[in-house]
Amino acid sequence: MGVVNVTPDSFSDGGRWFDPEAAVRHGLELVEQGADVVDVGGESTRPGAARVSLEEELARVEPVIRELARQGVTVSVDTMRARVARVAVDAGAKLVNDVSGGLADPDMPRVVADSGVAYVVMHWRGHSHTMQSRAVYDDVVAEVCDELAKRVASVRAEGVADEQIILDPGLGFSKTAEHNWALLAATDRLAGLGYPLLVGASRKRFLGRLLAGPDGEPRPFAESDDATVAVTALVARAGAWCVRVHDVRPNADAVRVAAAVREART
Repeated sequence: MGVVNVTPDSFSDGGRWFDPEAAVRHGLELVEQGADVVDVGGESTRPGAARVSLEEELARVEPVIRELARQGVTVSVDTMRARVARVAVDAGAKLVNDVSGGLADPDMPRVVADSGVAYVVMHWRGHSHTMQSRAVYDDVVAEVCDELAKRVASVRAEGVADEQIILDPGLGFSKTAEHNWALLAATDRLAGLGYPLLVGASRKRFLGRLLAGPDGEPRPFAESDDATVAVTALVARAGAWCVRVHDVRPNADAVRVAAAVREART
């Protein structure tokens, strides 16, 4: 899954694809590099980010999704709003990537159920301006698994079918670096919950902090792509269904390597 942020303030590439034509070109480039899905988002979810209006989010993503879908791209919409999801599906999106897992907008599960598209249910405890205050766990893996199971039960009760559901542990969302590493170490357990698993580690802060220089300064976001590739290989080997990344080609290569290793062991 390649990322197209149609925002001026995303943490890793804010503003580069804010123009709709630039966003469409970038989406097509990601497909050429090996992306199976292009994830289009119009609202930054970085820690501390303020929400944009519904109207602004729609204006950002709808023309990009419509044009990419017209050109045959499998498009995902990254949104927490049911209205945006509905417009995106009408424009051609085949997947709704909801970082709130249906908690931010109670209408979202019904929209997804009615549309029949795939639905990413991510582990989430609150919006960007408060989420890091909620990064408190006794056993992060057990609690994330339990909370995801509750979200699955909730969206299924609203009519979302099992075959639509994809899970995401929500790395960086109400998680410290230690929590993220623990979840990555448990990829096989998360992948065994009965649903496809999406992992989004690309360019996140915990990678930059791991790669900090002698002065303790974290590695810049765009300079952690090699570490992202390492994560991709590890989670693909452990059974993840998909990785959400900014730099597609090397991560697509890592997925192929992991698949070859998995096949050799069967």
